[in-house]
Amino acid sequence: MENTPAMFGIIVSGRPVETDFMLTTPTQFVKIIPDADSISHIVVFLTGIQPFPEGMAGLVYFCCPDGNVKLLGDLSNEKPSAVFRVSNFKRHEQMSNDFTFGQQQVPNVAQIGISIEPILNVQQQSALVVNETSESMDVFGQKILENFMNFISSYTVTQAQMTPNATETYVPFCTVQTWYTTFQRRLQQNPCFWRH
Repeated sequence: MENTPAMFGIIVSGRPVETDFMLTTPTQFVKIIPDADSISHIVVFLTGIQPFPEGMAGLVYFCCPDGNVKLLGDLSNEKPSAVFRVSNFKRHEQMSNDFTFGQQQVPNVAQIGISIEPILNVQQQSALVVNETSESMDVFGQKILENFMNFISSYTVTQAQMTPNATETYVPFCTVQTWYTTFQRRLQQNPCFWRH
């Protein structure tokens, strides 16, 4: 493998900028990241020395210390940088893809891979990441709702069973059920509505 002009750079949160990607094929680049367990976010960017060739863009991958590879997203001349959160899947998610990393896996060492591909392919692959994220948020939201309802339900009592207490505030269970139904409907319409 050879060093390439510093076309790409990364910033691992809490560390200095690095631009020493290795060329593994004519269109694939790899950067080794030591002490991977301490990583939460990574910024990947074009340095400005060399743009993508006309009609091309880059898919950005993260290879976990256990060898699992995850597509993070993309870069292009129009989108020369991106921030990726990697702490949520470093050890347990896997995605099948055509990107092959050029290094042997070492414990607690991760890799960032960039594959230069036609823009149409990059857009299609990136759309899958967005859809996967939306589905994950939908499942997460549903699980939170179910957990909350199960927790609240375990404390329900009838009015006859209540012991009056002047320092306690009570909410009718039907109010919580109405909130649950409304929240669930909004979650189905837009899994990320709660972020606004």
